[in-house]
Amino acid sequence: MTRLRLAIPSKGRLKEQAETYFSGAGFRLEQIGGARGYSARLQGLPDIEVILLSASEIAAGLVSGDIHIGVTGEDLLHETASDLDAVIHLLAPLGFGRARLVVAAPRSWIDVDTMADVEDVAARMEAATGRRLRVATKYVRSTRRFFSASGVSSYRIVESAGATEGAPAAGAAELIVDITTTGATLEGNGLKILKDGLILASEAQLAASLRAEWTPEALLGLKALLEGMDARSAGRALQTVRFSPDLDPVALGLDIEVVGPGEGLCARGKAHELARRLAEAGGGPVRILETEFVYRVLNERFERFVARRRL
Repeated sequence: MTRLRLAIPSKGRLKEQAETYFSGAGFRLEQIGGARGYSARLQGLPDIEVILLSASEIAAGLVSGDIHIGVTGEDLLHETASDLDAVIHLLAPLGFGRARLVVAAPRSWIDVDTMADVEDVAARMEAATGRRLRVATKYVRSTRRFFSASGVSSYRIVESAGATEGAPAAGAAELIVDITTTGATLEGNGLKILKDGLILASEAQLAASLRAEWTPEALLGLKALLEGMDARSAGRALQTVRFSPDLDPVALGLDIEVVGPGEGLCARGKAHELARRLAEAGGGPVRILETEFVYRVLNERFERFVARRRL
């Protein structure tokens, strides 16, 4: 594995959003072998190998080191790795795939609103019946960590293979731990989220494996990808202002990043005020232009990852 291996979700909304994200950064995804193919390429990045996997397979591949970087949910990364920080470096939150991993109880449990209430009910249940409170979930590792940190011990996990939110109504469990976006499905099944029952606010992440074999070629591929991503983000946040090259805006105390004679960058939303002041100072005519990409000499995301690997 010499080239950078990037894994992207193979189907569903997460795949569509990942494609849109990379396309917005100037790297359009081309699926090899048609819509059913499981390999792809990013235009402009020929030295990156792109594979299409499920979000859970991507999380597992990052933890094992079989892939270098991947797009997957933060919830899956926490669930897959026993110690996430030791094996995964989160490169960039991507702004989509947002959801919450929560603890939910039946709405009819009017006296149960917190994890402390859960421990009280669980202890009384075990003392009275000898049976432990059942918690249905697909997120076993995350549930155990959260319940332990919350001081809840009198419970047992029922691993969910289907629709977790239906477990209490079916009599398979008393509580659930599940992922939700709006909470509407939980409410529709007669459940409520505990007041302190937020385990994780998750979103899609571009994550890097610390266990992968990072060859010089793989590092160069990562650098090119991150530079493009951050150049596009910077382009969206900035606008270009052009003015007379005879004017020195820095000497006038104007808030502008000069990039050459008669040209500078400023924060989006401040360009018109800056243009007015430049024109008043004799720098006109002043033009404001849209900025697509801004590349920097150093890419901070890449440098942080390189420094992390040296630890």
